[in-house]
Amino acid sequence: MRHFQRFGLVLNDRVVRTPVAIASMAGVVNADYVLARADHVGVAFIGGYSIDAPTMEASREMARAGRAEFSYEDPVEELASQMEKMKESDVVLGLNLRGSTPAAYAAVAEALGDSVIYEIDAHCRQQPMIDAGCGEALLHNQQRLAEIIAALKAQDVTVSVKIRTGVAGDDRQLAKKIWTAGADILHADLMDFGYQKVRQLRNACPLVLIANNSVNTFEKMKDMFSHGADLVSLARHSDERTLAGLDAAITRYADEHGWYNSPKQLCRGGDIRSLAFCCMPVKSCPLIPTLDKIGMTRDEYMAFKQHAVVETPLSEGKHTCFGSLAWCCKDSSPCMFREMTIRQVGIDNREYMRQKHILADKILQHLFYEKARNDTC
Repeated sequence: MRHFQRFGLVLNDRVVRTPVAIASMAGVVNADYVLARADHVGVAFIGGYSIDAPTMEASREMARAGRAEFSYEDPVEELASQMEKMKESDVVLGLNLRGSTPAAYAAVAEALGDSVIYEIDAHCRQQPMIDAGCGEALLHNQQRLAEIIAALKAQDVTVSVKIRTGVAGDDRQLAKKIWTAGADILHADLMDFGYQKVRQLRNACPLVLIANNSVNTFEKMKDMFSHGADLVSLARHSDERTLAGLDAAITRYADEHGWYNSPKQLCRGGDIRSLAFCCMPVKSCPLIPTLDKIGMTRDEYMAFKQHAVVETPLSEGKHTCFGSLAWCCKDSSPCMFREMTIRQVGIDNREYMRQKHILADKILQHLFYEKARNDTC
C-alpha cells in the first residue's frame, strides 16, 4: 500500500513499487540481469525473445553478424524458465517478444498465462527482423500490428507495444491505433525527439506511457513525467547506480509533492492533464485553443470541472480567484489565496496535488472515453 499511495501505479493487477523500468536488450536483459537490479526498479521487460521460425532464424542471422541474441530451441520453455526465476521478485515482469504472425504471439500467451505483460516488439530496426515481418516492419503495417494486439487480448493478457518514434510518419495516429486496437501500455523509444514527443503521445491516447531513451538523470526523468509519461525505462544506462539514483530521487519528490508526474501548467507547455490546473476560460491564453482542439466548449469545460470536484477538498475556496480550488494552479506557482484556502480546508500541499491528480484522471477519462462515446452517439 505504501508504494500505491506514493505512485498509484498498477500494471497487470500488481502494484508498481517505482516508476523506473528496465527496457529489453536482446542477448542482455534476462531474469538474472533484472534480479541484480531488482531493488531499484518497478517493471522490467526481458528480451527480446524471438518466438517463431522466421524470427528465430533472423536472430541467428543477427548473431552471426556479431549482435547479442538469446539462443534456444524452444521459446516457450526458455520464457517459462525466465518467469520461474522472477517468481519471488516484486518487479512486474514483461516479455518483449518478436514474432512474425498474430498466431505466434497468441500461442505463447496461451502457453504461459496472464502473470506477465506481453510486449510486442515494433521497435527492432535490424534488417533480418524487418524481413521477418517484425520490429519496425509493424510500424509500416499497422493493420498487422492491430491484429497482433487483438490476438494477445483474446488471451486476456496485458499488452504493451514497444515503438520507435519518428518511423511511422504520424506518431499520434499510431498511438491512437495502438490504443483502439486494445493495448494497455505504449512503450516509446523517443529517439532524438525528447519530451515534446511524450506530450504528443500523451495528448493522443490514454494508455500507460513509458518513455525510453537516454533518461539517465533526474532532470531528464522529470521532463518526461511533467509532459505525460507514467514511467521511464532504461536500457544501456540501466546500471545499478543510475537506477538507484533515479529511484531515490523520484521517491523523495513524490513524498514531498504528492503527484510524482504532475504536468507543467498548460501555459508553460503542459499536456492535457494540466487542464486540472487551468482557471476559467475568461482571458486569451493557451486554454482557449486547447479546448477548441479537443472539441470541448468553454461551458462544457467549466461544468465538467465544477461537477468533478463536488464533495472533494477542491470544491472549497470562495476567496480564491474563481471561487474554488478547482481553478487553482500548481503548487509550484506562488499564490497567497490558494495557500490560505488549503490551510483552511485542513489539507497540505501534498494532498492538494493528490486531489489535482484525481481531477486530471477524471479529465482523461472524460476526454478519451465518455466524451468520445457521446460524440459517437
